[in-house]
Amino acid sequence: MDLPGWTIRGCALRDVAAILSVSRASDIASLGEPDWTEEEVVATLTAPHLDPATDAWLAFGPDGTALAWAYVDNPERGPRDNVEVYAVPPDGWPAFGPLLDLALARVAERGGEVVRAGVVPGETAYVEALTARGFAFRKRHARMTRALTGEERPPEPRFGVRAVRDAELPRFHEVLQTAFADTPDFVPTSYAHWRAALAALPSVSWDEWLVAEAGGAIVGVLQSADQGVERGEGWVKNLAVLRGHRGTGIGGALLRAAFAIYAAKGRTTAGLGVDLTNPTGAYHLYTNAGMTVAFAADMYERSR
Repeated sequence: MDLPGWTIRGCALRDVAAILSVSRASDIASLGEPDWTEEEVVATLTAPHLDPATDAWLAFGPDGTALAWAYVDNPERGPRDNVEVYAVPPDGWPAFGPLLDLALARVAERGGEVVRAGVVPGETAYVEALTARGFAFRKRHARMTRALTGEERPPEPRFGVRAVRDAELPRFHEVLQTAFADTPDFVPTSYAHWRAALAALPSVSWDEWLVAEAGGAIVGVLQSADQGVERGEGWVKNLAVLRGHRGTGIGGALLRAAFAIYAAKGRTTAGLGVDLTNPTGAYHLYTNAGMTVAFAADMYERSR
């Protein structure tokens, strides 16, 4: 490690406060406001297939202050691992390279085939560290948001939108898999692995998991996540509509139903992430639902 006087070690739940301080300082510099919450840090450290002692690291400067944090995750154990690195600017920037080296070594141990890293445009020091290690720009994502007024109402009954029933989860998974097979980076996930990943989550608000029916069959689904609850945000993790039913209003109806549920629970915003190269027209669906881009993130990638 070419950082004289620094200390880098694995993480534990006792480090939540230090991690939050680092991530918030990084967010404020790159986004203008903090994006991480304590709840999200805990969820990350306890995520499926992530051991914070070996898959996450904190870097401390010579005076003992936590200045950078990194972790590798792959909750469904697919062929792509994700690495995230956050640093307090500018003092934490020297840790970008050493933390990436640790992450890449860990990915090799885990047998990952591809590594991806998200970068907010303007994080030049991080981009330099990535490109020096063989990462190249792959595509751009956007984080989108919409204010909730409390006046949101569910869609018309003709769309058949309602909460999923437990017995319908296999069909829910099937619709997700089938619909996302249209996207460039689709990686099939078995139902057993999907359910195991769900079981490892700290909480699941099943009333925010929605289905839409047509002809008596489920043809569209919306999966929420509890990650934004602490900051008053409803989070749409996945929205999928089968190809033959796109353009019929089902996607918008699922969004309106989710917004109404979030607002009824006192949430003030709804958010989601979207791949801007998604060929299904997801971005336009979201803008038509009143969502706007909060910030963009560039995805960099390298083969192990």
